[in-house]
Amino acid sequence: MTTQDIDARAGRAGEAVAENPQQRVRWSVPIALFACVLLAFFDKISIAALFSDSEFQLALGIGFDPARLGLLMSAFLFSYGISSMLLSGIGDRLNPVKVLIGMMVVWGVLMVLMGMVRSYHAMMTLRILLGIAEGPLLPMAYAIIRQAFPPQLQARATMLWLLGTPLGAALGFPVTLYILNTFDWQATFFFMAFLTLPVMLLVLFGMRHLNVARPAAATKPAVSERKQHRRELLRSPHFWMICLFNIAFLTYLWGMNGWLPSYLIKGKGIHLEHAGYLSSLPFIAMLLGEVLGAWLSDKLDRRALACFLSLCGAGLGLAVVLHLQGTYSVIAAMAFSTFMWGAGAPNIFALLAKATSSKVSATAGGIFNGLGNFAGALAPVLMGALIAATGNMDNGLLFLVVMAFVGCLILLPLLRKY
Repeated sequence: MTTQDIDARAGRAGEAVAENPQQRVRWSVPIALFACVLLAFFDKISIAALFSDSEFQLALGIGFDPARLGLLMSAFLFSYGISSMLLSGIGDRLNPVKVLIGMMVVWGVLMVLMGMVRSYHAMMTLRILLGIAEGPLLPMAYAIIRQAFPPQLQARATMLWLLGTPLGAALGFPVTLYILNTFDWQATFFFMAFLTLPVMLLVLFGMRHLNVARPAAATKPAVSERKQHRRELLRSPHFWMICLFNIAFLTYLWGMNGWLPSYLIKGKGIHLEHAGYLSSLPFIAMLLGEVLGAWLSDKLDRRALACFLSLCGAGLGLAVVLHLQGTYSVIAAMAFSTFMWGAGAPNIFALLAKATSSKVSATAGGIFNGLGNFAGALAPVLMGALIAATGNMDNGLLFLVVMAFVGCLILLPLLRKY
């Protein structure tokens, strides 16, 4: 049986889900996944808000050491990317909902332990373990949505849980800083651990009626079939093209997250007191892009074209920013760029679903997400090196423009097929 035959059956099965009242589409599923992604993003970035806290530095015994403090974030990202690639295949063998609940229990325990540590090395170890524990999250969410929703609704369902990423970035820092200023640095970790409990209840409630396909028994034929599907996946040039496109796609995201405020202040001369709220406007535009892009793509079912136009528009928007000086014109062009990027975010997962077999959803999602985040996380470092070498902030942004257009070129062969 070919991959196309399998995907055709998966599409018919998805339509049957929508028609069968016993297995009707339940929007509580992506809402519960949204809560998981939001919580995970809080856990991921909130520690950066503690880097300037003297009591936190004293507890770790390092003082203000930017390199060692930054390494706490880098170590997490490295283990997160590796875990996403290597561990996500368990979602193809075990019930992904049960795996998700188990992962969240581990997150909560690790956050409690982080609030109790008194050494840098212990904190580093726990950050690495947290990266390993969170790595399979997005592939798990992708696998659950693929099984629970028909193809014509997958972009919109994906959009709902993907909103946890920009909202997590927007809310994580102010929430952490509020707790830090009201209580102490330990309370920030204990609060994140406490949040795990209501999110787990939401997952149990939101997915209680979800009939996730049970993996086949581990018989010799079943194991052989899984290996065959995995071999087909790893030999598929279209799969690797989508992975390379995702690297360019996430390079844009991590580059913008890392350098947008600094670029507005130092590159465009926008006053510091204005940069706070102005730098949030592009991310609001990104949210709107995700919502509109998911709806349009589900209507048109042109996943590759939607992704191509998304990253092309994002790159063009940044190219325009390079030639502008006025504060509001710069923000408007930046917001257009992030809006276009957001329009592609839900569609790239729908494109992956369209191009790969449903039998290896978690494996495909893990490789796809791990490579993209691992490579994309290098973007701020590369941009910083370019800025330092040339003394020009615009060259950092130009790097993102080039990467956007390279990503579009990679996707060209897939436009007509998907």
